[in-house]
Amino acid sequence: MAAMDATSGYDRMKELKEFDESKMGVKGLSDSGITSIPRFFVHPPETLSDFKKSSSTCTNIPIIDLSGIINSKDNDHRLKIVEQVKEAAKTWGFFQVINHGVPISVLDETIHAIRAFHDQPHEVKAKFYKRENELGGVMYTSNNDLYRAKSAAWHDSLQAWTGPEPLKVADLPEICRNEVVAWDKSATEVAETVMELLCEGLGLEAGKFKELTFLDARVLVGHCYPYCPQPDLTVGITSHTDPGVITVLLQNHVPGLQVEHGDEWVNVKPVPGGLIINAGDFLQIISNGEYKSVQHRVLANSYKEARISIVIFFNLSKWKGDGYYGPLPELLSPKKPAIYRNFTSQEFFENFYGKGIDTKSLIEKIKIQN
Repeated sequence: MAAMDATSGYDRMKELKEFDESKMGVKGLSDSGITSIPRFFVHPPETLSDFKKSSSTCTNIPIIDLSGIINSKDNDHRLKIVEQVKEAAKTWGFFQVINHGVPISVLDETIHAIRAFHDQPHEVKAKFYKRENELGGVMYTSNNDLYRAKSAAWHDSLQAWTGPEPLKVADLPEICRNEVVAWDKSATEVAETVMELLCEGLGLEAGKFKELTFLDARVLVGHCYPYCPQPDLTVGITSHTDPGVITVLLQNHVPGLQVEHGDEWVNVKPVPGGLIINAGDFLQIISNGEYKSVQHRVLANSYKEARISIVIFFNLSKWKGDGYYGPLPELLSPKKPAIYRNFTSQEFFENFYGKGIDTKSLIEKIKIQN
């Protein structure tokens, strides 16, 4: 897309930079009382028409009750939960877990703290606003792919890398500091439990993913989707798949998340006390296609109350000695040969940070064509 529209004199890059340098984010725009959104947020008609589609037959993603499996000696019960997780990861790529061991008070405190950060005047948040060093530290920004995407999306984010290098706690905004540290610990414990179940579903030892450092590289992102005055013209987050192993998502009661299932888009209804788990592209690759990463998106928020979601993306921190990764050898056989080639960490990161968010682009690049 050209920076300057010759027919209208619209200088898109100039407007992008002015918005970015204002450091006010979409929350600042929303709070200012605007009635129309800047042009660079407007998405093409073909994207917007697709956003009007949602499922009339599927009511929600699978809900899995984890009660009784932690420290349980009831092997039959655990096998039942393993099968449920396996089936959900194969057919949906998404599921919600309940009775996961984290008190509801902790969930509520985490949501409240992230909302409190975003509710501050943009002049206060501005000192955290930046774009450099996306791979470490703490940053607040609007659209991490603002300059890479064809159209901007209606959300702001507070991002903090919590692993593999220890986070400098003092770098976190004081208003949500304790809650972010606590949530990183709680969400990691849930992720470890889910990864054990996913391992067992593949016939692997329960601790295999932890051994491979799949819990170590973690980034927490606290999204805010404020009220949008023209929600039919833009999106909260465009359709995409997550690049890593798994994602753990905590959200408030304001809807907006949709998951693709078959030919339909399913509205994900927040379940009180529930956490959403989804498979990333990396999990699809290392499972040799057994588990699936699935497209998902967030609608622009038409509610006066902001939608808050806190996600932690989990990925490995130590690549194999030869610097490559691909399908796990334990899952391959003459009857089940590799369907993806090995790839490097450089390929992985360049693919994600070299463009706007998208769907399975790395998977398509490394797929072995028969």
